[in-house]
Amino acid sequence: MAFTTVFFLFAVMPASVAGYYLIKLLGNRNEKWSDWLSNLFLVLVSLCFYGWARLEGIALLSIYVLGVWMAGKGICYLEKKAKYKRKVCFMTLSILAVTGILIWYKYYNFIAENLSHFFGISLAMSQWIVPLGISFITFTAISYLVDVFRGDAEAGSLLDVFLYLSFFPKVISGPIVQWKDFQRQTVHRRVDETEFLDGLNRIMIGFAKKVILADSFGAVISKIDPYIGVGMDVPTAWLFAFFYMMQIYYDFSGYSDIAIGLAQLFGFHFKENFQFPYRSKSITEFWRRWHISLGTWFRSYIYIPLGGNRKGMKRTLWNLFCVFLLTGIWHGAAWNYILWGVINGVCVLVERCIREKRFYQKIPAIGKWVVTMAIVFFSWQVFYFSDFSRLEVFLKSLFGLSAANAASAVEYTYQHYLTIKLIFLSVVAVLGAITFCMPWAEKVKTFFARTKTGLFIKETGLILLMIVSVIFMINSSYSPFLYFQY
Repeated sequence: MAFTTVFFLFAVMPASVAGYYLIKLLGNRNEKWSDWLSNLFLVLVSLCFYGWARLEGIALLSIYVLGVWMAGKGICYLEKKAKYKRKVCFMTLSILAVTGILIWYKYYNFIAENLSHFFGISLAMSQWIVPLGISFITFTAISYLVDVFRGDAEAGSLLDVFLYLSFFPKVISGPIVQWKDFQRQTVHRRVDETEFLDGLNRIMIGFAKKVILADSFGAVISKIDPYIGVGMDVPTAWLFAFFYMMQIYYDFSGYSDIAIGLAQLFGFHFKENFQFPYRSKSITEFWRRWHISLGTWFRSYIYIPLGGNRKGMKRTLWNLFCVFLLTGIWHGAAWNYILWGVINGVCVLVERCIREKRFYQKIPAIGKWVVTMAIVFFSWQVFYFSDFSRLEVFLKSLFGLSAANAASAVEYTYQHYLTIKLIFLSVVAVLGAITFCMPWAEKVKTFFARTKTGLFIKETGLILLMIVSVIFMINSSYSPFLYFQY
């Protein structure tokens, strides 16, 4: 079930919020029972949300959660018995098990295809349907097991683990919340009027990002895509790349805003997942601002365990490269994702090696930003095209080097889609991605937050924006979340 549907917006969300607060109201005299019942209610809502696309998904997720919970109990049992080596072995086997499930569902066919292509080894192809959100669920499960093993958080009850792994705002596309951050929020949650309003505001902003901007760009991309390699002009190739760069940002950051806002309505506070990544002046900075929860996960459970930066420059570079290689693999079972991860990793390694050099420090900030955005711009094209032959044709099209750019071959030009509305949305998208964290924007936010006039203007503006978003949502024929596939 997607957030940006009429059914979710006008039925599921209001019903879940109303049910949650009704339980809180009825159980206000017994906080323990109130917490338990409200968490149980959220689990039931989450299972219905997850099973909406495939009913059998409920059974698969339930069995998975039960296994993770039992593994956590096993780690705690061995901890009490002071059997450290067995605890390490058991934790390792548990992580291999959840990782193995991910590999089986998501990567088996990719591995089989490449074994056949490169080594002539023939394996039967799997017909299993990849469970929704399996990459995010796997990383969440690993966080639970490792945090319990390290003692960063206590093992949860079966209900707590169910809620952690299935919580509907984040189950399909994140953000990835670590167990040590989630566990303490399973009890004693309080939501005052200000927090509830902030959650609603975040949801409205997320809807606008997704439905007005991301879906508008996505609809144009879907129209242009069939003409790649067939016949399109150079401006269309550049605009295609630009629209995808904007779409993937507003699609995923919009989803994250909705997820964070929804969680806040139920008293959960998730960390920011995006911090204006297109303002970055290096790829290293870009990854501190883009999909922050994923970067934090890799830092906590891969980079630091490998040694981080504590074992010399060569080992640090190797650890960083491993992280970005795995980042590419995590995004999808295709070579373009791996190449995309390697490109980002190599850029981070180069920046690590030259960041103290005088020549690099003398480069103006605007120069660093231009180079960074150029790398991001072209690397997103690698991310988009799973077929390298199409990628090659498209990259040639950007510079008028493809046969499809010849005047006689051009069938699709910018006049077919570039309307005043699309130009306006593009300007808004660029300004929103780059300028809304500048000092003037912070002053405006302060005015909106601290004065009654500002609050009235802000809420009126957001309500109008939400109305426009609903109109776009109802009239749109294009509304998939890009990160559902990861």
